[in-house]
Amino acid sequence: MSDLANNEGAPQPGRLTALWRVVVDGIAALGTLLIGILMLIICADIVARNVLGGSLPLVSELGAMMVVLIVALQLAATVRAERLARAMVFMGPLQARSPRAARMVDGLYGLIGAAVVGGMAWATVRVLEKDWEAGEFIGTPGLGTLPTWPFRALILLGLTVAALEFLRRALRAIIGART
Repeated sequence: MSDLANNEGAPQPGRLTALWRVVVDGIAALGTLLIGILMLIICADIVARNVLGGSLPLVSELGAMMVVLIVALQLAATVRAERLARAMVFMGPLQARSPRAARMVDGLYGLIGAAVVGGMAWATVRVLEKDWEAGEFIGTPGLGTLPTWPFRALILLGLTVAALEFLRRALRAIIGART
């Protein structure tokens, strides 16, 4: 009973925050790794065009898919770092005049962001299901193909984590406005 009373077995808020930070940073690091891979693929294609006179297979399709994937994977870290474009012309003076109102606006911003990105994640679920069931692929048969579902699954992961980060920030702002 004493273990339940002092929550020794329950995860502490600091631990959950640290774990969440690891998840967000890990997904962003995967996006950064994919940027490096995309750069290598593009450079290899440039060399192939100049040396061999032709493009490598899958480069344009893979590049298009990876750009969307990279944005999705790094979105949550961007939200957490407060690097999204915001109207500071409005928020700065509001924060100076009424910190509580500014927190409420931040909370509303977070809720809207969670809804929009959550909607994108929900739409991605259907696309992922279709790709999985139909065996969708990118590329040209005989030259090179890749299944699309792993890309869609990672896009879904990135969007889901970003929606949760928006929601976390919204709740923090709304709770901060009440105190």
